[in-house]
Amino acid sequence: MVLLCARCRGFHPRNSQREEEHVHIQTSRALMVISLLLGFFGIIVSVVGMKCTKVGEEDPVTKSRIAVAGGVLFILSGLCTLAAVSLYATQVTYEFFSASTPINARYEFGSALFVGWGAASLTILGGSLLCCSCPTKMRQGQQYYRQSQPSTAREYV
Repeated sequence: MVLLCARCRGFHPRNSQREEEHVHIQTSRALMVISLLLGFFGIIVSVVGMKCTKVGEEDPVTKSRIAVAGGVLFILSGLCTLAAVSLYATQVTYEFFSASTPINARYEFGSALFVGWGAASLTILGGSLLCCSCPTKMRQGQQYYRQSQPSTAREYV
């Protein structure tokens, strides 16, 4: 059984250029798979690093460092998504302005590219917010005390 793509490849006048397109698509796919894996592990590490979970260490400093590691994984996931979507958009732009591409075979930016850029931006933003939860050296030993209540209501007058 011969696949449709393999059958058409022999009759297409731009065989070498089609191979380059497949390289861009395969690279984008690989980056998206890496992004998904990084995001999955980022979710797991971030859940372990949350203060409300009882998994792992009970020390809040260690928990916040684990949350920062999850944030770094989210930032890397967002960067991989951004690279994959931008690489594909670059290929679409290159082919659109190429004189050898017929007018009826030109692609334009679709909604999937904009969704990809938005998802990458939100993932990077979320990872950055998780990275901001890292305690500084000044706050590590600081204790939070409840404000004392006045003894009588007359002190306010």
